[in-house]
Amino acid sequence: MRVVHSEAALLSAIALTKEEARTAFGNDTVYMEKFLGNPRHVEFQVLADTHGNAIHLGERDCSMQRRHQKVVEEAPAPGISEAVRREIGDRCAEACRKIGYRGAGTFEFLYEDGEFYFIEMNTRVQVEHPVTEMVTGVDIVKQQILIAAGHELPCRQDDIQIRGHAIECRINAENPENFMPSPGTITQLHVAGGPGIRFDSHIYNGYRVPPYYDSMIGKLIAWGEDRASAIARMRTALSEMVIEGIQTNIPLQADIMRDAGFEAGGANIHYLEKKLGL
Repeated sequence: MRVVHSEAALLSAIALTKEEARTAFGNDTVYMEKFLGNPRHVEFQVLADTHGNAIHLGERDCSMQRRHQKVVEEAPAPGISEAVRREIGDRCAEACRKIGYRGAGTFEFLYEDGEFYFIEMNTRVQVEHPVTEMVTGVDIVKQQILIAAGHELPCRQDDIQIRGHAIECRINAENPENFMPSPGTITQLHVAGGPGIRFDSHIYNGYRVPPYYDSMIGKLIAWGEDRASAIARMRTALSEMVIEGIQTNIPLQADIMRDAGFEAGGANIHYLEKKLGL
């Protein structure tokens, strides 16, 4: 992605982006869209079956990003009212019914000045699905499998209630200061636990983190009765996590959880990079 501020820079930006796309994906098709200066990233989770039923499970805020990669996600999104949640969520569910969509999916938006701007739909389970599971009690992976097997959704929209607040920190095998990948063998692993804490991962003592893939090695999720208690639980959980033998971004995540701007809620997608001086 490239931001173009002048007509003179447009042709070279298109050429560079097309070449990068061709090299990375074998497809050099690019498109243009309106640039928003200070948006948040807000997305809606949906489930749709083959019987014409579609529901939404509320929204997530994924605005804590670095180089367009999500670092922290939470549900529900700070500052989004129940009325707005219902309006946008119902539109997403109706879109699923109209196009005959089946399975789990996510409608992603940029949100600025009270307006939603559609980005894309992710037709799969996303990394951040646990925060939605924690606040709704719906097992999204299970429902996706049941839908694929032809089953009808077991609940309707009115059955979905948002309870409490959940935050997810992506745990990456990388230097927390310069973000260089940190592959190697995990020599000691102690996972945080306790009420409202969940850790999704494949790692174990002696696991060798390879250098060939995405650096994410786990997801730490904290749930609380409200956003403040979820943040407090996440701070404690991060302090209890022990991953030795490699470097991780746990110090960065702990710093974010102590950041006044994050605590206030509603930070835009550029906030973390500005905080890091990038």
